[in-house]
Amino acid sequence: MKPLSKLLINILFVFPGIWTHSLVLADESVTPLEIAGATKVSAEQVFELATNKPELIIIDSRIPGDRLKGHIESSVSLPNTKTNCQTLSNILPQKNTPALFYCNGIKCGRSGKAIHIAKQCGFKNLYWFRGGFEVWLEKGMPYMKE
Repeated sequence: MKPLSKLLINILFVFPGIWTHSLVLADESVTPLEIAGATKVSAEQVFELATNKPELIIIDSRIPGDRLKGHIESSVSLPNTKTNCQTLSNILPQKNTPALFYCNGIKCGRSGKAIHIAKQCGFKNLYWFRGGFEVWLEKGMPYMKE
């Protein structure tokens, strides 16, 4: 065994937390904590924005099957798979119209992908509800079913 390999194995056995910590950081099933160019908001902040910014457009980035289980009132369905510059322009009248994106929760990457597309299309004033519909329900916030 090469000395470097032996050292690495010893480190992993002596400090097993190093290995598991690395796995947690590399876990792609959890969304990032922040998205550059978007303001991360909580469920309470979503409610406040919806109340105080009548021009705010709330975009549900989930697939139609998920939306059938419920959605934030007044949100517009635009799955991330159908999000592009044209579909965003159909929903957002101006590049600086405030837009809030959400999906199922912290393990759902759909809203993050949609925000990246919106940024590439030149949209500004973007908000991200990282907790998504899962946290919305946990907080007892109002929602609609179709």
